[in-house]
Parts: sequence; structure tokens; C-alpha cells
Amino acid sequence: MTFTLPTLSLQFTDLEPVIDAKTMEIHYGKHHQAYVSNLNAALAKYPDLPEVSLTKLLENLETLPKDIQAAVRNNGGGHYNHSLFWQILTPPNRFVPPSEKLMKMINKDFGSFDSFKEQFSTAAKTRFGSGWAWLIITAEGTLKVTSTPNQDTPLNEGKPILGLDVWEHAYYLNYQNRRPDYVTAFFSVINWPTVETLL
Repeated sequence: MTFTLPTLSLQFTDLEPVIDAKTMEIHYGKHHQAYVSNLNAALAKYPDLPEVSLTKLLENLETLPKDIQAAVRNNGGGHYNHSLFWQILTPPNRFVPPSEKLMKMINKDFGSFDSFKEQFSTAAKTRFGSGWAWLIITAEGTLKVTSTPNQDTPLNEGKPILGLDVWEHAYYLNYQNRRPDYVTAFFSVINWPTVETLL
């Protein structure tokens, strides 16, 4: 199994001023690349492992040799999480709100979009240390907000359709210690049409 860095559909400058170009360059080219490289290095120790998708790999970590489980969890999770993150971002000047279909789901499961936004923002702001805030769709077909530490994925709870990286490397150059400002600004660069395709 060999994994590769996904091609970005965005230019590094496209998300400014919400996410600055230098942060995008470092985040994508250094941090994400390191997760891919370290994942491949761990898997290369066992070339006879059956080839499976990244999702299946992360959902079945306990089937892997014990000495690479942590490396695959951390780096495979980093690759999975970031690959989703890049997809659900859009330049602020191309932002469109959630569709009527998605809004109906949000209203049904959260009461209102404002309630969803508050829950998601709280999950992002209160995640201690490094991690992610997520909007997932459960096996029952309902939307749910959750968060995970480090590069853990929420795959054991459901399918992620929206994620916000709250590791400091995702925002520190522009926001320093003001994570709440970064979380608030994130809502102006969410690619809701892509989020809906992930349902």
C-alpha cells in the first residue's frame, strides 16, 4: 500500500484572509505530506499486508501488526482528516449557504442552523490541546457533532462530512492563541455543496 498527497483544488491564496497563504503552504506541503510519508514508511515494513482503502485501514487497526498500529492510527488519521479538510473549503468570495435539503436535516437534528453552529463551534473551541471538530452522519442517518483528539478520526461514530482542524499549525500564524476567532471565521469558507455530496 502506498498513499499519496491529494491534489489541492485551491491555490494557497484562495482562502485569504480567513486562512493565509503561508499557513496553507506549510499545512499542506509540510504537515500533511509528513503524515503521508510516515504512513507509507510504517506500511512498508509489512509489504505483504492486503491492500485496502485508508478508511478500512483505520477501521481495522487492531488487525495490523502491533508495532505499526500507533503509526498508522496517527499518520493514517492525519492523512484521512486532512484529505477531507481540503475538500470542504471554498474561497470566501465563492461561498454559498447550505441547500434546502441540508438545512432540513440540520434543522431536524439540531433544531436550527444557529444551534448546530453553536454546538460545532463549542466542540472546536473546547477540544483540549490538538484535535478536530466534526459533523458526522451516523449509521441511523442523523447528523451529530463530535470531536476527536490528535489525528484520531470519528469513523467509529459515523461518517464525517465536515471537519475543522484545531491543531495550532492550522491557524497560529494568523490567529496566534485566538482559536475562537479562527473557528468563527471558518464558517465563511465551508464548501457546503461538497459537504452535501458526502452525505
